Amino acid sequence: MKPSYIIVVGTSAGGMPALTQLVAQLPAALPAAVLVVQHLSPDSSGEHLVTRLSQHTRLRCHLAAHHDLIEAGHLYLAPADRHLLVHDGRMLVTKGPRENNFRPAVDALFRAAAVNYGTAVIGVILTGMLHDGTAGLDFIKRCGGQAVVQDPHDAEFPSMPYTALRSVEVDYVVPLSHIGALLQELTSQAPPPKPIPDDLKAEAVIAERVVGSTEDIDKIGEQVPLTCPDCGGALWKLEHGNVLRFRCHTGHSFTADALFESSKHALEETLWVALRMMEERKNLLTSMAVRGEGQWSVQQEERLDEIKNHINRLREFLLNGTTGATRASEQEQA
Repeated sequence: MKPSYIIVVGTSAGGMPALTQLVAQLPAALPAAVLVVQHLSPDSSGEHLVTRLSQHTRLRCHLAAHHDLIEAGHLYLAPADRHLLVHDGRMLVTKGPRENNFRPAVDALFRAAAVNYGTAVIGVILTGMLHDGTAGLDFIKRCGGQAVVQDPHDAEFPSMPYTALRSVEVDYVVPLSHIGALLQELTSQAPPPKPIPDDLKAEAVIAERVVGSTEDIDKIGEQVPLTCPDCGGALWKLEHGNVLRFRCHTGHSFTADALFESSKHALEETLWVALRMMEERKNLLTSMAVRGEGQWSVQQEERLDEIKNHINRLREFLLNGTTGATRASEQEQA
């Protein structure tokens, strides 16, 4: 049966226990389809997770398959290392570029659902780490859908809920034990129509095609002097909605927080390489100083002392962390 609503759920760390508790609250006659992104390692098998969910719910649970119809009373879990999208009443399972460093990405599913189903979409963010799903909730709100977030104080890992609440005008913040009843109430109402923003339509098309072009991105964003941490290409700044985002024409996409996190990791890797090269230079200078005589040996000793100081400062910096910046979501959890 064709669903009157699409419920999209995003979760990460602590997600499976939360999902089993949520789906146990949903009836078989739910007039909605439930599509779930649970962050998984690329080599995971989703089948055992589907089996686990099936043991706790009357919904019919499946691992999402490319081009399968979306039906009411069914739950579909995104496979490992694949994005789950929707189009024309069917699921698209693709190996497109990562978004926020994730595949499957919550943002990718939420955007596709928002563009294709508009006001008939309910987005749900559960326990998890980092930022995936925040922009997706904003997409849903911009298309007239509703946003539900698990109360961070109730979440095993509150980072995803906190980040969503910080950036998006969420409709409902409730404990996990109340979300099922809320979803039943929301899906009993007829959704009003609302136009879909053109920029989100364009992004959804890019995701479905797996790769875009610079001309596509020029229409929805402004190129900035930053590079994509995944492919090294140019980045475009997207300022539509409440969440600042960046995207390359290859298809990689980041919230500002996710881009900051990626650049921090890249900086740390670069500094460790620099430390290794300086250690090698120190070893070479030590050998030269030992074999030298007179003024030549003194010069090498001076250079050796200088590089030892650089090594000590760099090592101390790395051991104490590559940045002293603390994001708001980390402060809220403290």
